[in-house]
Amino acid sequence: MSTEAIEVKSTDAALDQRLIKALAHPLRERILQALNENVASPAQLARALDEPLGNVSYHVKILLECEAIELVRTAPVRGAIEHFYRATMRSYLSDDDWEALPLSVRRGSDSQNLRRIWEDVAGAVEEGGFDDQRTHISRTKLDFDEKAHTEFAEILDTFLSRALEIQAEVRNRDAKRTEGEREEQTRFRTELAMLYFHRAAASSPADGDA
Repeated sequence: MSTEAIEVKSTDAALDQRLIKALAHPLRERILQALNENVASPAQLARALDEPLGNVSYHVKILLECEAIELVRTAPVRGAIEHFYRATMRSYLSDDDWEALPLSVRRGSDSQNLRRIWEDVAGAVEEGGFDDQRTHISRTKLDFDEKAHTEFAEILDTFLSRALEIQAEVRNRDAKRTEGEREEQTRFRTELAMLYFHRAAASSPADGDA
């Protein structure tokens, strides 16, 4: 499956199809992710994502038709009425939904997410983002049979779900705090990236045994 660390499971076939359509284009996936994080207008999204406004507006319209986002307010901006949206769906597909996407779409989404992960990692390294002893880096080669492969994938899904629950708990606590109390709270701007994939064929016996 593919996710940028936000999860809501599909509950019916209609929702599944809307999610599939919403995430079937890389730019729509990026827009939906951005609107899960903040309310924004197409103009703001275009600047943040460094994409032409026309392209962003087109895909925002599709997301609106898919009921993946909703209009929350309008405001006059430089003589025009700007529309502001928020996400109503999370940028997550179940295993079945993900499998239903064309392979080219899945590869494109994976490539985009990996590129963004590498960029974030590089930026963190430059700013000492791994200096905290509570950060984690590990590389472990595993050789599973079918049962273990399925079981471990389910463990990763449960782990991510719990991480998102913890994030929701933080937001609930923030909602009960005054602005001053929120400003006094220590914030850790962290990122969780999980990779679990089929290794390339071993180039030597040593590689295969590692």
